[in-house]
Amino acid sequence: MNEPTTLTATAAAPAREPITCHVLDLTTGRPATSIAVSLTLLRPFGPSAPLTAVTSSDGRVNQWSGEAGSSLSEIFTNLSEHDDGQMVWSLKFDTGAYFGKNQTFFPEVEVRFFVDAKGGHYHVPLLLGPWSYTTYRGS
Repeated sequence: MNEPTTLTATAAAPAREPITCHVLDLTTGRPATSIAVSLTLLRPFGPSAPLTAVTSSDGRVNQWSGEAGSSLSEIFTNLSEHDDGQMVWSLKFDTGAYFGKNQTFFPEVEVRFFVDAKGGHYHVPLLLGPWSYTTYRGS
């Protein structure tokens, strides 16, 4: 009888960001790639300098870049110690550049949402067309 093989990880997987997003192009039924996205803390203590990313080949943003020394996880940790820990964030998607000049009604889509700094993961999918969009809290 063979003994089960034990697998060991050689490198730890990067921690998941507390806020992620995903964009699907409803005209093609495929992920919307290369869309510039910014994430800004509006309340409390905001607006912050935006964190930025570009959607991947799967239409996802799983990691954010910011000014030197600032990370989304650090912001969550610091804010969980203040107030009631409730934050308001803004995601902005550069839809005008994605669809092209005169090819969309929305040059930019902004989604504002509440977040509890005390825990949880917030995934914000955007279902996008040139003349409409919808969003929801994903998992």
